[in-house]
Amino acid sequence: MKKIPRDAEASNVLIGEVDFLDKPFVSFVRLAQATTLGGLTEVPVPTRFLFILLGPHGKAKSYNEIGRAIATLMVDDLFSDVAYKARDREDLIAGVDEFLDEVIVLPPGEWDPKIRIEPPKKVPSAEMRKSVLNLNELGQMNGSAGGAAGGEDEEFPAPHELGEELKFTGRFGGGLWLDIKRKIPWFCSDIYDGFHIQSISAVLFIYLGCITNAITFGGLLGDATDNYQGVMESFLGTALAGTVFCVFGGQPLIILSSTGPILIFEKLLYEFTKSNEIDYMELRLWIGLHSCLQCFVLVLSDASYIIKYMTRFTEEGFSSLISFIFISDAIKKMVGAWKYYPINRGFKPDYVTSYRCDCIAPDQALAFNVSAPASDDNMTLLFNLTGLDWSQLSKKECMKFGGMLVGNSCKYVPDLALMSFILFFGTYSMTVSLKKFKFSRYFPTKLRKLISDFAIFMSIMSFVGLDMLMGLETPKLIVPTEFKPTRPDRGWLVMPFGKNPWWWYVASSVPALLVTILIFMDQQISAVIVNRKENKLKKGCGYHLDLFWVGVLMAACSFMGLPWYVAATVISIAHIDSLRMESESSAPGEQPQFLGVREQRLTGILVFVLTGLSIFLAPVLQYIPMPVLYGVFLYMGVASLSGIQFWERIKLYLMPPKHQPDFSFLRHVPLRRVHLFTLVQIICLAVLWVLKSTFLAIIFPVMILGLLVVRKLLDLMFSQHDLAWLDDILPDKDQKKKEDDKMKKKDKKKAAEPESDEECC
Repeated sequence: MKKIPRDAEASNVLIGEVDFLDKPFVSFVRLAQATTLGGLTEVPVPTRFLFILLGPHGKAKSYNEIGRAIATLMVDDLFSDVAYKARDREDLIAGVDEFLDEVIVLPPGEWDPKIRIEPPKKVPSAEMRKSVLNLNELGQMNGSAGGAAGGEDEEFPAPHELGEELKFTGRFGGGLWLDIKRKIPWFCSDIYDGFHIQSISAVLFIYLGCITNAITFGGLLGDATDNYQGVMESFLGTALAGTVFCVFGGQPLIILSSTGPILIFEKLLYEFTKSNEIDYMELRLWIGLHSCLQCFVLVLSDASYIIKYMTRFTEEGFSSLISFIFISDAIKKMVGAWKYYPINRGFKPDYVTSYRCDCIAPDQALAFNVSAPASDDNMTLLFNLTGLDWSQLSKKECMKFGGMLVGNSCKYVPDLALMSFILFFGTYSMTVSLKKFKFSRYFPTKLRKLISDFAIFMSIMSFVGLDMLMGLETPKLIVPTEFKPTRPDRGWLVMPFGKNPWWWYVASSVPALLVTILIFMDQQISAVIVNRKENKLKKGCGYHLDLFWVGVLMAACSFMGLPWYVAATVISIAHIDSLRMESESSAPGEQPQFLGVREQRLTGILVFVLTGLSIFLAPVLQYIPMPVLYGVFLYMGVASLSGIQFWERIKLYLMPPKHQPDFSFLRHVPLRRVHLFTLVQIICLAVLWVLKSTFLAIIFPVMILGLLVVRKLLDLMFSQHDLAWLDDILPDKDQKKKEDDKMKKKDKKKAAEPESDEECC
């Protein structure tokens, strides 16, 4: 009953053999009102349709096959619509004929069910069937118009829907006002919708990712700015900015964090101020204030509407770059473990018999007495070292009493690098396995889903326990324990006047423009990725409201000397993935259906509150090995690649056509054109990666704008039909008008064909 949709109605197919008939009797009954017919149906669902077939003895097999065919017809959405609205017998027959025109029949005979049946080159569109099944003309149909026309494929996919959030209002602050009106009705539900056990696993997962990110970027900022900004500033800024954004932002599923381009800008800015003897914190404050004002100008002028020109091509290039950065950084950190913790190579298998370390007494001529404090009355006890059994002493006792350690294993160094890699790959592998556990056949559905939701937490706890069991000194998470600035000679507030010449207050608007472009592009592209229609978000979003609060937080963080924050693409995608809702019950062998995302503000608020309280959790967090958290980083990077069409098209290069998945774009676009489009994206991604790895990373916003230019040039290489399936058509009015005219001509041509057929017949 859980599987059956609400307000569903049943169709009963009744087949039987009788003695009083010489030929079959068929009746199709539609009740005026759905009625529960007792035990006639297996479940208490009201019946709307009855199909009755009675016939003489001897043809039971044929009757059963007819019954199965009718049941198949009633499962089809379009035919069931015909059955609801048919006026007479001819309407039903026309619907059956149209259905048979679209059926694909397998030839009889023996065939191996393990062999993959190639999908048809062209599948008729459901829209075509709907146009054929015009209920106003059902009585005039002859079933011949439902087939797909041959020739060149001119079918277009459903256009990419741009929400009302990106419409240009033309009013001062119109977009911001609409965002506020759109989000206020959902504010209460954004709180109580978070009271779910799934939210606990999401909070633990994102919290560990945020503190790891805060520590990593805090350490890098400390090195780049001579500790003007460090780990403590990173923790405080993350907690402050994230909490405010999750409470008041337009899309609370977005997670704010520091990013690589901002780090590079901070480094170059500090080097510039140091070489020109300018106060770094004061200049940075004015840059933040100018950038805040520029963000307000963008918000009030509805500038976010230009995001609609960022199609899948730009989104996938940006998100793939950020994902690869997460993956490469995690692996790079682990490769560095070989440098700091080299593998112990001092012994070979042939010399295992000499793998020992003995304690030897000091020279008898130098024997001396050692006094040790007593535990009760601080009296000293004298030990005659010559009477000790030196071979039974531990390493610490031997060194305490002045002995010497002799043997090849005395310089034993544990293989911390190997242990770190075990923790790293173990955490990643276990997380992936437990995430897939919900598709397993073991245990009830709720338990499998619970294990899947808490996969990351269980993996982290398992390998933290393994690390504690081994007792090795692997690198651990370092959390600040005192609430004070990293640099002793600075306070929590930055004064805006006094140290720099007055003209710097105006000149700082120039670098602020670059920061504004960076913030705008990074924030809005991440928001577009989060708000994809594939995520089935129902509460809407607020691009203008998000940018407004990012601007406010930039000014606040600048006054306190904290890092600047913007939407973190990978962590935000991981946040959404941890809040996915799926159907609880399904038919045997059927995969759970994706229902949407648990949209709320509670998980984000708790994550950033816990981040701020982390300085008080230092005694507990210090037991978490860094390789375990790097494994979480690797998982987030890899998981964010799943579902990206660009990544799926890259894998097509390595697949023979017979093994390629049945993607919709492969049915409508030639494979060589798909490979060419993918190659262009790969080249763009490689260029972005090379520029990101140099000092030119500061022009990261210009790189994203460059992707828009490349996408515009693709209109010269590919037809609008191919781009519609591989990407999204740019919202160009003239181009859309041309396509509309083309489709109108095509419709007129098709409308004339049935008339000519009737005239011929």
